[in-house]
Amino acid sequence: MKRTALVSACLLGINCRYNGRNKRMKDLAGFLEEFLPVPVCPEQMGGLPTPRPPANFYGGDGRDVLCGRARIINEDGEDVTDRVLRGCRECLKLVELLGIEVAVLKDRSPACGVENIWIGEDCVKGSGVLKPMLQEKGVKILRGDDF
Repeated sequence: MKRTALVSACLLGINCRYNGRNKRMKDLAGFLEEFLPVPVCPEQMGGLPTPRPPANFYGGDGRDVLCGRARIINEDGEDVTDRVLRGCRECLKLVELLGIEVAVLKDRSPACGVENIWIGEDCVKGSGVLKPMLQEKGVKILRGDDF
């Protein structure tokens, strides 16, 4: 029986990104021969529509959001922090329910960012909200852009 892996839905070809498109990673197919993917989009799962205005961090990264020191604001000036947090918590429920130990996430996303995120207008080193939440549960994080 295959193990399950949490996977950013956009990497699997699901049109859930802020612009209504996807970032399908064809080379992910080999990895998925070993795993049953559980596609997630924390932003959608938190109630944000697709398409939606792009959103960036202000005041820090995902770890700072979890500590209440940073916020996620979209280009229209709307604070979407609570919806991103809600969606990430829903992802954690799936991790716990299915015993997921591996996640493949889309980098440069406020929810799924693994190594890089947008703070204001700059792409910088940092993580999205979901990564530290998953790490706390012992989930191994892989960057989808590496496939």
